[in-house]
Amino acid sequence: MWNLTGAAARECALLMYSKDMERLIIYTDGGARGNPGSAAVGVVIQDEAGKIVKELSEYIGETTNNQAEYEAVIRALRAAKKIFGERLRDMEVEMRMDSELVARQLSGIYRVKDQGLKEQFAKVAELRLEWVPNIAFVHVPRAKNARADLLVNECLDARL
Repeated sequence: MWNLTGAAARECALLMYSKDMERLIIYTDGGARGNPGSAAVGVVIQDEAGKIVKELSEYIGETTNNQAEYEAVIRALRAAKKIFGERLRDMEVEMRMDSELVARQLSGIYRVKDQGLKEQFAKVAELRLEWVPNIAFVHVPRAKNARADLLVNECLDARL
């Protein structure tokens, strides 16, 4: 038998528990031109068949890249709650992002040291507890997150 701890154990438990759950895949990206600088978020919410349920592209003001990545996660969770309501609690959500730092922090692998990120981390934790208890955060290569990245860049291009 395997001896899994921390994030690995949570991921394994999520996979075992979720056999018959409805599934969402959410791609998120945040970016800033300059660091800090003008920033935007991009979100793509898909059902388990890959059909796009919602896309979101929003300018968020002046911030850092990492703060924009967290803001994308927060806005994605709020958008999913708005779409699915109470059903979201009974869904399996896989949130994919190209920020290894944010994915690993939200998975409990890395500690959050920056004070500004701690506040956003706490907000994500609160939203998870309230709305999305069955969520996994997954780091993907930038090429696999292309649509969310495009939404960020289109928003910034239009704004600047």
